[in-house]
Amino acid sequence: MTYFNLRIPYLDHISQARSIVETLTLLSVRGYLFSVFFFAGFNKLKSWESTLFLFEYEYVVPFLRHDIAAYIGTATEIFLPLLLLLGLLTPLAATGLFIFNIVAVMSLAEMAPAAFLLHVIWGGLIFSLIIWGPGKISVDRVLFKPNKTDR
Repeated sequence: MTYFNLRIPYLDHISQARSIVETLTLLSVRGYLFSVFFFAGFNKLKSWESTLFLFEYEYVVPFLRHDIAAYIGTATEIFLPLLLLLGLLTPLAATGLFIFNIVAVMSLAEMAPAAFLLHVIWGGLIFSLIIWGPGKISVDRVLFKPNKTDR
């Protein structure tokens, strides 16, 4: 490959290293988001009475009764991160988790600035998966094999 008609040395090695770093970064983002959301959902399951109490008196989820919101929220926090970790239906799972994250922020009347910042960071990481996909180490890659031109 050339740049302004100059040959760039080691371009193939640079491209290969970039591909490896990108793959590992997307895998680690999926793993991190799994650990954050899945274990939050798992904790909700462990103390279900507390979860129902929080959804009734603390969280104000728009358009849903508190018990239905608790079931949907807990299922979302457990199921979608599993899909992300596997890299299965990643754009769909990431979009659902992105919406869930927004609803979680809107549902709390008062939120500490540090907690809000975490939600912003999580939203950015989720958005990166929506844009760039799961990476090369994923079930999506196996099921939906890209063409040789897609690499």
